[in-house]
Amino acid sequence: MKFVRWFLGRLILTIDFLTRPKPVVRAKNAQDAIDAVTTKMSLYQFQACPFCVKIRRQIRKHSLHIELRDAKNNEAFKDELTREGGKHKVPCLRIENGPQNVKWLYESKDIKSYLEAEFGLAA
Repeated sequence: MKFVRWFLGRLILTIDFLTRPKPVVRAKNAQDAIDAVTTKMSLYQFQACPFCVKIRRQIRKHSLHIELRDAKNNEAFKDELTREGGKHKVPCLRIENGPQNVKWLYESKDIKSYLEAEFGLAA
C-alpha cells in the first residue's frame, strides 16, 4: 500500500508539472497590492496531496505569492498547524488579520472560494 501511495503521489506531481497553468500578468501596482495582502497568508500542505495540488495550481494561475509550508516533513509547521489550527489536516490556509486575529481555512473548496472572493478571481 505504501508503494501505491508513493507511485500515485509521483504521478500526481508529474501531471501537475506537465500541465501547470501559466500565471496571470498584472500591472506592477496591482500585483504589489495583492502581494501586500498575501504576505499575511500561508498554505500548510503536503507535496503530493491532490487537494493541495489543486490549491497550488490556483495560487500559481492567479499569481498569488502565498508562503507554502510543508506540514508533513517539517515538524515546526506540523506542530503549529496542530496547535494553532486545531487539527493536522491539509490543505489549510492561514490568514493573519492581526496578532490576535488568525483564521484557518481547512477545505480546498473553502480556500478556493475565499481566494476568489478576496481577489475577484474567476474560476
